[in-house]
Amino acid sequence: MKQVGMGLCFTLGLLAFGTEDTFAQEELSPKREMRAVWIASVNNIDWPSRAGLSAEQQQTEFVSMLDETKEMGMNAVVVQVKPTADSFYPSEYGPWSEYLTGQQGQDPGYDPLAFMVEEAHKRNLEFHAWVNPYRITMNHTDINRLADGHPAKEHPDWVVAYGNQLYFDPGLPEVRQFLVDAVREIVQNYDIDAIHMDDYFYPYPIAGQDFPDDDSFAEHGSDFTDRGDWRRHNVNTLVASLQQAIKDEKPYVKFGISPFGVWRNSSTDPTGSHTRAGVENYDDLYADTRHWIQNRSVDYITPQIYWNIGFEAAAFDILTDWWISETTGSHTHFYVGQAAYKVGVNNVPAWHDPAEYPRQIAYMRERPDVKGSIHFSLKDLRANRLGVKDRLTKTEYQRPALIPEMPWLAGTVPKKPTNVDLVKQKNGTMLTIADPKNEHAAYYAIYRFDGQKAGSLESNENLIATVRKDGQETTFIDHEAAANQTYTYVITALDRLHNESKNGKKAKQN
Repeated sequence: MKQVGMGLCFTLGLLAFGTEDTFAQEELSPKREMRAVWIASVNNIDWPSRAGLSAEQQQTEFVSMLDETKEMGMNAVVVQVKPTADSFYPSEYGPWSEYLTGQQGQDPGYDPLAFMVEEAHKRNLEFHAWVNPYRITMNHTDINRLADGHPAKEHPDWVVAYGNQLYFDPGLPEVRQFLVDAVREIVQNYDIDAIHMDDYFYPYPIAGQDFPDDDSFAEHGSDFTDRGDWRRHNVNTLVASLQQAIKDEKPYVKFGISPFGVWRNSSTDPTGSHTRAGVENYDDLYADTRHWIQNRSVDYITPQIYWNIGFEAAAFDILTDWWISETTGSHTHFYVGQAAYKVGVNNVPAWHDPAEYPRQIAYMRERPDVKGSIHFSLKDLRANRLGVKDRLTKTEYQRPALIPEMPWLAGTVPKKPTNVDLVKQKNGTMLTIADPKNEHAAYYAIYRFDGQKAGSLESNENLIATVRKDGQETTFIDHEAAANQTYTYVITALDRLHNESKNGKKAKQN
C-alpha cells in the first residue's frame, strides 16, 4: 500500500476572531472516497433547466450547480454530454443536442463541454463525460425528424426501431467502430477525467416484442448458436474497444459504466445475487458486467442499487455485498449508484425515513472495498427532501475526501510542493503556493493541525480543502481558522489520478 507522506508544512499563530472549529462535532469519514453526482441533460432533467436558454443563462445555471455540488462535499460530476446520438460539443459524430437550443443541430453559440470541464476543474471536481451510445430518439421513430447530417440519416441501415424509439443496432461492426470513434473524439479534444456509460445497452425489454436484429444476426452471428450470447459478445466487444481507444489516446482517462443493479438472480444462476429482480443485466440487457470486471474492460463500475436496505426483492445491503465479491482484488473500483430521486417520494416506506440514505452511506463505509458512490441525480439532492442535502453537507460529507487512486493507471506521484507563503487577513489566512515546476501536480490537499506540530495524514481528520493548481501561483483562504490559535498547515501535491506527494519540509511562522 502507498504510504502517505508529509508535504510542505508550516505553523502560524492567529489573532482572535471568535470563530468556532466547524469540524469539531463531525464524524470521521474516509480520507479517500468517490463522491459524485449525475447531471442529466436528456429531457432537461438537470441541466439546462429547459431548452432554449441563452448561452449566458446556461452557463450561469451550470456554475451555480457546481458551486452547490462542491458545497455538498462532492469531488466529481458525471455530466451527460451525448444523451441521444447528439452532442454538447461540436462533433463529427452527432449534431448539436436539442436539449440545448430546442432544435437539434442548432449551434448554441459556445462549446458547452469545454466550458463545463473548465468550470468543474476550477472547483477541483473530476469531470466524467457521460455518453449514451446506442439511443437515437426518446419518443418517436421518425428518422426524418432528425437534423440534417445526422449519422442515423446518413446510415439508415444502421438504425432499428424498438418500442417508440430508434437505436443504432449493436450487432453491426460498423456501428461499434462509429461509437468508438465518437468517444475517441471526446478524449482527444477535451481535458476530461473519465468516459462514463450508464445502463442503456440493448434496450430494456418490452413485453411481447423482441429486439429487431434478425438481419444483423443473419449477417454477423454465424459463430453463435444462441442469439443472447451473440448480443453479449457485441456489447463486450464495444466495451473492450472503448477502453482500448481511451487508453490509446490518454492513459490517465478512466472508463466507467453504471449498469442496472442486478447481474443475475441466484434463481437463474447460483453465482448471482439473492434477489428477485424482474430484469437481469446478463439476460435482458445483454450486459455481462462480470466479464468486464474480469477482463479489465472498465476502471470502475457503479451498479444502480436503487433499492432500500432490506427491500425484499432486491436489497441494497445484499446487492452491495454481492458486488463487493465481484470486484475485490480486481482492477475495477466499485462505486454504488444511489437513488436520491426516491428520497421522500417513492411509495416504499423506507424512502420516507430520513435515516435511510445516511444508513446506506454508513453501510458502504463499513466495507472498505466500496470506494464511494454516485447520486442520481443532482436536482433531487438540491430539492433537499427529508433534509438529504443538509445531512450530506453537515455530516456525511462535511470533511473533504480525496478520490481513490487507481494504481493500474499511468499516474506519477508529484514532488512535494514548495514556495508557500501565508498572509493573515480579516477573513482568514491566505495561503499562496508558487509551484510552477511541479509538472505532475494537478491540485493540492491542505491539512490544518492545532499547535506547532503536524500529525498524521493517514485520515482526513485534518484535511480542510483541496484546491486546483492554477498556473504559476495557487491561492487558498482558510476562512475557518479559529480565534487566537496557532496552527500547523501541511500541503501535499497530487496528480490527476490522485497520487499524493511523499515527504516534505516543515516551515514555521509564529
